[in-house]
Amino acid sequence: MSGPRVNSFFLGNSSGVNFSIILSPIDEETGKQQLANCSGSKRAGEWNLNVTPGMNTSKVTISLTRNLQLCLPNATDCCTTPLCMVETLQVLACRDSVMLAHLLIQAEIYASSSFTGNVSENATIIPNQVFQPLGSCPCDLTAGACDVRCCCDPECTSDLKQLFNESCFTGVFGGDVNPPFDQLCSSQSMEYTPDWFPFLCVQSSLNNTPFLGYFYHGSTSTPRVPLFKIPLQTSPGKLLTGYRQGDPIMTEENEYFTIPQQSMAGQCVGNAPVAYLQNFDVKCLTNLASYKEGLPHDVRINTGAGDFIQQNVIYRTITNMGKFITESESLHTAEVLCQNVTFAEHYTFIWKDKNIEQINVTVFLGSLCDGEILTQRFTVKFLSLKSTNATELFGNPGYQVGKPVRAANMNASDTFGSLNIWQPAGRGLCTSAAYTPVLFGLDSLSGCILEVGINEDCGLLRGKVTEKLNSLIQATHIGKRDNSSYSDLNDWVEIIRLDPFNSDTNVSSGNLKGICLDIPANLNIRIIFADVGAVQGIPQQEILAVQISYSTVIWQFQCGLICENSISFLPVTASVQFIKVPAQPPIPMTRFQINYTEFDCNRNDVCWPQLLYPLTRFYTGEPYSQCLAKGLSLAFLVLLAAIMSNPWFSKLRNSSLV
Repeated sequence: MSGPRVNSFFLGNSSGVNFSIILSPIDEETGKQQLANCSGSKRAGEWNLNVTPGMNTSKVTISLTRNLQLCLPNATDCCTTPLCMVETLQVLACRDSVMLAHLLIQAEIYASSSFTGNVSENATIIPNQVFQPLGSCPCDLTAGACDVRCCCDPECTSDLKQLFNESCFTGVFGGDVNPPFDQLCSSQSMEYTPDWFPFLCVQSSLNNTPFLGYFYHGSTSTPRVPLFKIPLQTSPGKLLTGYRQGDPIMTEENEYFTIPQQSMAGQCVGNAPVAYLQNFDVKCLTNLASYKEGLPHDVRINTGAGDFIQQNVIYRTITNMGKFITESESLHTAEVLCQNVTFAEHYTFIWKDKNIEQINVTVFLGSLCDGEILTQRFTVKFLSLKSTNATELFGNPGYQVGKPVRAANMNASDTFGSLNIWQPAGRGLCTSAAYTPVLFGLDSLSGCILEVGINEDCGLLRGKVTEKLNSLIQATHIGKRDNSSYSDLNDWVEIIRLDPFNSDTNVSSGNLKGICLDIPANLNIRIIFADVGAVQGIPQQEILAVQISYSTVIWQFQCGLICENSISFLPVTASVQFIKVPAQPPIPMTRFQINYTEFDCNRNDVCWPQLLYPLTRFYTGEPYSQCLAKGLSLAFLVLLAAIMSNPWFSKLRNSSLV
């Protein structure tokens, strides 16, 4: 360690564990460190030990209590040399005089370079950067040493300059802070001097040079507030206007309340903010090496009205770990490291109007061992305070992007239906693939692999594939809105099904085995939606129609030089596409737009109706006062030209000459 504080972590249950710190001197005879025992304390010399216990992890902090300032004359409690301290520490974790963990720390700490003495009143006079360059040698970057290739550096002796005299920095950076500029009459830098140059050149001394502007910046910019900290409130007691749909939920520390969520790339982001009135259900893969704890559940949440509420947390233990442990890389042995981790977290936000009334959290814990892959699940659900059951939605009449599409089976007694796509796991086989609901507004493509034998009957294969695809759609109707009622058929649209192409059973591919034609291996789901209005400024979207079709492929058994393996694979896919259509027909064009197309600014490069656009308030290329002055000057010239071109003006001029 090189600083006055260092942190470490103790993994495991810390109940009954005694932490201690000792100084570890080196034995002068053997040159080795002395053996440590469990009889130490939490203070050794000028070092303190502090332990912050946690559920499965304890934070161990070692800090130095002495002053690290360099000694001034007649001063004590300071560092006499720049290398202030070199010591060896040992941190022990013991239980019943048995050492559980041991940490060796080598501390090499230098004195602080910050100055805390009295400041002299002799202030350095900085020249005005407008009239005199602030630095006469900009390449002089190192104090008390010669900078290579900087010939204006006063620390560079003549002997050193001979080493790089031919490669010195040129221009302003090399010390030529007042170079002759092209407009000077004595300047010969221009390769081709025009004939009129002697009449328009500048006679001036080099002290009045335009290069002074390189060293002068008159304007300053105020720092911006970081994006990860929004000034949602100025004080805890100040009332706020509340949350709007989509606003990030804030904590007591004025930071985002985060829960792991999936990004657009499909990966899980651990510090993703939770948006108000937006439900989600995500699954994230992790193992013991990459496992990280999220926000602690004792963090208080801002209700939106300036006060804070505590989370109501219930801890439960996972009984069936097969739903979460998807793969095991090695067999469990007694030496395998295991840790108690979070398997799932379910958050329920009770809301009213624009405020959060209550937060209920259910945390499922289980043991994760080294070599296992865990599928964590995180869900967030918003329930209105006026709800009488947990199935009631938050009252949004339209769909929002990322919410599941509602489905119903009107031909069954239980009208609840589902519209899913595959979520492969393990080897990606269809037999082990799980389902995930179709999310509104998100185009997706998923699939799985079906095992097919070389002697597979083509008719049976078509039926088997069709059955697999139809298992994704357990519904006859799709809800128009997010709050469609199962009792009102007008709230639902019927699914339009285009049956797969049934080829003639008599058509064969000859005597060859392992070839089947017209296999419906691709399921296409097209959902047509539109914007039908807005609630409190938030667009509301409604589903207008749903179509399901199939795409066929030719399957052929794949094998190498010899077909020893009697099993081949057939990829089966399902795609979802959302198509937005206008809710209302476009505004028809007027007769003027149809007949006089040359005056239509949207279809022509020249727009005559915008001839005076620079004189209007919509033009922001220049200040309005300058545009007005230029416009008046132009109008005056046009008026003057019109007057001078008038015949009576020429008569008046001729009469005045007579």
